[in-house]
Amino acid sequence: MPHFTVVPVEDKHRTDYDNLEGLSWVDYSEPGGGAQLHPRDAYDTVSSDGHGNHKESSPFLNNSEAGKGGDYYDKNLALFEEELDIRPKVSSLLGKLVSYTNLTQGAKEHEEAESAEGSRRKVSKSPSMGTLMGVYLPCMQNIFGVILFLRLTWMVGTAGVLQSFLIVLICCCCTMLTAISMSAIATNGVVPAGGSYFMISRSLGPEFGGAVGLCFYLGTTFAGAMYILGAIEILLTYIAPQAAIFHPTGAHDTSNATLNNMRVYGTLFLTFMAVVVFVGVKYVNKFASLFLACVIISILSIYAGAIKSIFDPPAFPVCMLGNRTLSRDQFDVCAKTIVVDNVTVATKLTELFCPHYNITSEHCDEYFRFNNVTEIAGIPGAASGILKDNIWSNYLEKGEILEKANHLSVDVSGHKSNLHLYVYADIATSFTVLVGIFFPSVTGIMAGSNRSGDLKDAQKSIPIGTILAIATTSLVYFSCVVLFGACIEGVVLRDKYGDGVNKNLVVGTLSWPSPWVIVIGSFFSTCGAGLQSLTGAPRLLQAIAKDNIIPFLWVFGHGKTNGEPTWALLLTAVIAELGILIASLDMVAPILSMFFLMCYLFVNLACAVQTLLRTPNWRPRFKYYHWALSFLGMSICLALMFISSWYYALVAMLIAGMIYKYIEYQGAEKEWGDGIRGLSLSAARYALLRLEEGPPHTKNWRPQLLVLLKLDEDLHVKYPRLLTFASQLKAGKGLTIVGTVIQGNFLESYGEAQAAEQAIKNMIEIEKVKGFCQVVVANKVRDGISHLIQSCGLGGMKHNTVVLGWPYGWRQSEDPRAWKTFIDTVRCTTAAHLALLVPKNVSFYPSNHERYLEGNIDVWWIVHDGGMLMLLPFLLKQHKVWRKCKMRIFTVAQMDDNSIQMKKDLATFLYHLRIEAEVEVVEMQNSDISAYTYERTLMMEQRSQMLRQMRLTKTEREREAQLIKDRHSIIRLESLYSDEEDEGEAVPEKIQMTWTKDKYDNEKRSRNSAVENFRELISIKPEWESLNQSNVRRMHTAVKLNEVIVNRSHEARLVLLNMPGPPKNIDGDENYMEFLEVLTEGLERVLLVRGGGREVITIYS
Repeated sequence: MPHFTVVPVEDKHRTDYDNLEGLSWVDYSEPGGGAQLHPRDAYDTVSSDGHGNHKESSPFLNNSEAGKGGDYYDKNLALFEEELDIRPKVSSLLGKLVSYTNLTQGAKEHEEAESAEGSRRKVSKSPSMGTLMGVYLPCMQNIFGVILFLRLTWMVGTAGVLQSFLIVLICCCCTMLTAISMSAIATNGVVPAGGSYFMISRSLGPEFGGAVGLCFYLGTTFAGAMYILGAIEILLTYIAPQAAIFHPTGAHDTSNATLNNMRVYGTLFLTFMAVVVFVGVKYVNKFASLFLACVIISILSIYAGAIKSIFDPPAFPVCMLGNRTLSRDQFDVCAKTIVVDNVTVATKLTELFCPHYNITSEHCDEYFRFNNVTEIAGIPGAASGILKDNIWSNYLEKGEILEKANHLSVDVSGHKSNLHLYVYADIATSFTVLVGIFFPSVTGIMAGSNRSGDLKDAQKSIPIGTILAIATTSLVYFSCVVLFGACIEGVVLRDKYGDGVNKNLVVGTLSWPSPWVIVIGSFFSTCGAGLQSLTGAPRLLQAIAKDNIIPFLWVFGHGKTNGEPTWALLLTAVIAELGILIASLDMVAPILSMFFLMCYLFVNLACAVQTLLRTPNWRPRFKYYHWALSFLGMSICLALMFISSWYYALVAMLIAGMIYKYIEYQGAEKEWGDGIRGLSLSAARYALLRLEEGPPHTKNWRPQLLVLLKLDEDLHVKYPRLLTFASQLKAGKGLTIVGTVIQGNFLESYGEAQAAEQAIKNMIEIEKVKGFCQVVVANKVRDGISHLIQSCGLGGMKHNTVVLGWPYGWRQSEDPRAWKTFIDTVRCTTAAHLALLVPKNVSFYPSNHERYLEGNIDVWWIVHDGGMLMLLPFLLKQHKVWRKCKMRIFTVAQMDDNSIQMKKDLATFLYHLRIEAEVEVVEMQNSDISAYTYERTLMMEQRSQMLRQMRLTKTEREREAQLIKDRHSIIRLESLYSDEEDEGEAVPEKIQMTWTKDKYDNEKRSRNSAVENFRELISIKPEWESLNQSNVRRMHTAVKLNEVIVNRSHEARLVLLNMPGPPKNIDGDENYMEFLEVLTEGLERVLLVRGGGREVITIYS
């Protein structure tokens, strides 16, 4: 591949073609800024007139000005200069990317912001942390915690080595698989700080991101409470028991006193830690290394003690009464009697079991009398073979005494009042309970990704550091499970608080050189972990609040001037106080397990979704991932949630679901290119391909609407009630496309089209229409409408019904396009085999806030058009506006029809359709054509002829139109009397009837006399003779139908009737409009319906 090198060369003599380029010298020297014109060249610009033609205001540049450009690369970009503001040069783009810095979500920038020197340093300081200090050690510090020192020995003793190994394996597999998924997401582009919240929200969208972000926040906050409770437990149980404020009032009141002490000291510790975090995060950061050192030293002391126990086990004897473990803190000598000065005296232990100091007395505890007191080694050592005794589980119920299996004892019951003298289980244990308690000891894997802003190479450090940290901690946990089972006696392992070994921390009894190494180390490490949680949680909440996806959290996005999240810290302290008031480490641990598991579940889901969708932007640098691993991790997370506590799992999922729905309905709309949109796209594509297989069955047919709107000059919707009607008809179901046409050239009218689209979208939102918007720019409106009808929709999701507004004022308009566009649209829908709905007088249609408590929806079923007339009222009645209305169906019987049988058949048909409606059959006779009909036809044809005479002036046309109107009024008055007489003779009072032979003969005679009547009319009005008889017949139909409809349905809430089709000869288009006007005169709300040529309703299930 050839290499090109561009060398700037001074050329004072510009060639002619350089001067003819018409270039404006643009300065792009600042990579972070936009293009800036030199002041003297501000007018030498090249623009476009919208058609792609350049308009050059200054086509020539003199040599002196051209030489001042400075940037010689611009000469080579003349072809692109007009688009450089939206498509910058590669050099400018790369300059911006190189200077990009991602702000830290952790405490680093806040620490620097607290001093002016730090602020000045921050400008020039670049991220410098490597894998070890930036990811590996912080993850180690966050993973190792209070559970390792306070509960792991108890878990091994209760569950046994095998099941404990299984618990650790499941939990570590869960975090390892999550770390693999997290590494893939974290290496898929630059990850600004924000940890799991940022990754999930940008991968799965704001709804999932907000829900999981808040779950992660709550988990971190409760983790802070758990660490504080752990620190208080170490302080009051092992360091300073005398510091307890509350003391047990009786032998059985120990638990209440302990819980109250935990609450008081926990609240004090929480307040102190919150003040420390508020005053300065730098203190937390400075002590972080010290706390980590405490953890490492404590773990090393466990290994040292385990090795030493092989040769020299530490002396921690356990006093046993029979096979029961005694609480050693209440007596000193493990024996029933001792010899003092050759006199046998009772020990303190005997005095506790026998109040009158007589071992043989009946007042003595029965179990004490029949069993011996012995001492066994609490730490037999790794070489003792105790592992085989600890390999199986030994779950206990609450209040059950710790017993050593296979130890000599007499099985008799003792006094329940002496229960406090034994070591007993304070809670009921099971495999699932232990899973929930242990899982927090493997959390903390997000610590590296949270510090991504401080890392020199985050995409390399996060995967390596996190996975190594999990592997290291998992190895420590596995080895500790085996070491504890191999070195420590089973009853000591099950002794949660070390009551049997003089109130020593059980793991401390194994450590070397002293138990105090672990006690002090674990105390400081838990305090440090609590501080870290109280530091990280408010910043996570602040990040969520600043994204503005949850509106009511906006206040927590603010803080001190240096960015410290004061309000978020306050809320975190309040929530952590709720955890401290629970006061039990074993109760708080499952709560935060739920929140962390929920978070890890969605990290795995995010990776799996992105991998399966193969989105173009999914290109992680970390290659050792697979969607199957992510799904396995997700499944383990879900299983662990329900294994540890099914009710906590349901509560956590309910909280996440509520947050999700809240963000979906109330939150700010964010477009982050998330995977859920890709998932929706894939699902939509799959569904569309399925729909493409064939047309929908009649049972599945529903109107998929294309609503054609008209906009005024200000681009406002002219008739918004069309949208109201569409929403009432659809009731949120099916497809609705709202389309409009902007007349003009697309290049010039693009901005106008965007504005129109936004206006329609706003109106769609106001009218609560669930649908899409489509704006077309066309030179002719009818061409644009034709394009919409042909091309709207996609695949099987295409419209099958067009909703078209009535062209009001078409008679007064001099421009025939007003009604020609309407008729062309009717023809287009017919040609496309689409149904057509034309709401007339749509301004009188009800709004969505109105309710019709009574009234009728009248259907005039004149011709069968696929059943649309039956289906539409049924769909309208699903909406609350029309729900109370009753449905009436009218059909028209001709002379040779049996109206009684028609009524029965129609009622049966509606019964099978499961539609409730009142049925009426209206008989129409072949009456004479009235003078009014002739006059309306004459007026129509004269008006058409008049408008064709374009030579007439406007005033002359108006005068002639007024004369025709006056004549129409006079004739209407004259014809009313004659029509009434004719109707009085011809129309009987009873409407439903069967045609008899006499009546048929009368009709025949009246038909024969029609010619004579017509001749008489011609003699009265000579101009009627020239009328088109086809028009006269159509007008007669319109007039007679209108009279019948108005007579029956003038009070109806809505009238639906068949819309006649336009004439095949386009010369009669204007007459067609007149027929429709006559047909619907005197009706307040009319819906003209035209079927699409297919059945849309069926009697079959």
